[in-house]
Amino acid sequence: MDITLLKGKLHMATVTQAELWYDGSCAIDADLVCLAGLREFERIDIYDVDNGERFSTYVILAEAGSGTISMNGAAARRVQVGDKIIIAAYAQMSEAEADDFKPKLVYLTDNNVVERSTNTIPMQVAEAV
Repeated sequence: MDITLLKGKLHMATVTQAELWYDGSCAIDADLVCLAGLREFERIDIYDVDNGERFSTYVILAEAGSGTISMNGAAARRVQVGDKIIIAAYAQMSEAEADDFKPKLVYLTDNNVVERSTNTIPMQVAEAV
């Protein structure tokens, strides 16, 4: 049986542009695409932390080192420049493949500079009541 797992994500990216009349997609700094294990034209999910919007689009490349995160086409209507977003991609794999799989998680600063990258998320501890 195949399952779907998080493959890679850019956490707390800042939207730098919103281009309604550009080909629909999400332009992402090519260096960030590589670090998160994403690919050009790959389907991605966008989660806007500021307004709660959740939608899917695909990756196109923006200039390496630019810090660009641009929502294009219809996606431009779902965000505002300056919004914090999470960009996530998923992969299907067998349960045996999943046993050894590690996602590529990239955490960004306000300027879309890499703060850190990892392949694990610490277990969430319940708050004491």
